[in-house]
Amino acid sequence: MFEFLNTWLASGGFWVAILLIIVGCAALIKGADWLVDGASGLAKQYGISDIVIGLTVVAFGTSMPEFVVNMVAVGQGSTEIAITNVLGSNIINIFVILGFTALICPISSQRQSRHFDIPWSALGALLVLVFAIYNSPAWLNIEGWLNVHVNNPSLRDLGSLDWGAGSMSFISRVGGTILWVFFIFYLWQTFKSAKSSDSDESYTPVPIWKALLLIAGGLVGLVIGGEVIVKSATSIAQSLGVSDAIIGLTVVALGTSLPELATSCMAALKKNCDIALGNVVGSNIFNIFFILGTSACVMPLPGYKGLEIDAIMAALGSALVLGFVYINKQRVIQRWHGALLLLAYAGYLTYRIMGL
Repeated sequence: MFEFLNTWLASGGFWVAILLIIVGCAALIKGADWLVDGASGLAKQYGISDIVIGLTVVAFGTSMPEFVVNMVAVGQGSTEIAITNVLGSNIINIFVILGFTALICPISSQRQSRHFDIPWSALGALLVLVFAIYNSPAWLNIEGWLNVHVNNPSLRDLGSLDWGAGSMSFISRVGGTILWVFFIFYLWQTFKSAKSSDSDESYTPVPIWKALLLIAGGLVGLVIGGEVIVKSATSIAQSLGVSDAIIGLTVVALGTSLPELATSCMAALKKNCDIALGNVVGSNIFNIFFILGTSACVMPLPGYKGLEIDAIMAALGSALVLGFVYINKQRVIQRWHGALLLLAYAGYLTYRIMGL
């Protein structure tokens, strides 16, 4: 599909690829917006409650940019982009979006976020870190050595281990299934909590013809945006001589995080900074359990150089947010916390790009 893009990218080079990524991001965001409007309006037309619409249609719809990019990347074999899109989005969500928002105004946390959502976000990041470490070459070699050692005690030469070799599977289909089990449990708990509280959202019914038109247009925008972004990102990586992982962590991850960035910035300007926390945490949960889990179920995701660093950074971000909201009585992410998050991201990005 869209083979003409290969011709454009081959003839236009780097700047055409950058332009196409911008166009692709715009198509993704607008496509997700239309899909949410059409699906939520159609659901309301049939009497579905605001709570159910918010927890399903809207929540899934706002995760569509990352999901579509991942499905396209997996389908084209660009698994590094599929993984780093999720990890990079989660890292940007916490370190950049929350950091920037906290600098504008302190971010208060709701009891539901502190006791349930933020811990779940941290759990997802921790699971990714466990997958990354367990399937790393060093661990696989140690595990193999231990098996030999148990069977033949005379073989004790740890120096024979090849610490830099070996293939990393990162997340297998079993791992993807595990993430999905956690995701279903999370949705169940969220529905239970939502039913006991009043919904603060109100969705307007939309005529069926208009809803179907919005849904169709949204799906077209998502498909086009996903194809354009993946092909363009791969072309940029090849022209610059860097890995797909770096492009996925930066350009693609930032592009698919634009909805969260826009929502958080508007919330900060309106002094509703607590919305930014729920927006970011909810996105990170969906990214790990739903998108990464689905991607691994479709195709086992291999590792890449620097995977452990990216997984550690994602886990560190969730741990910092959890710590920030509990180290002060106001349960607020303060301005100096935001500055610390931004500085940490700058150091991490420098480290990854320089390949240290």
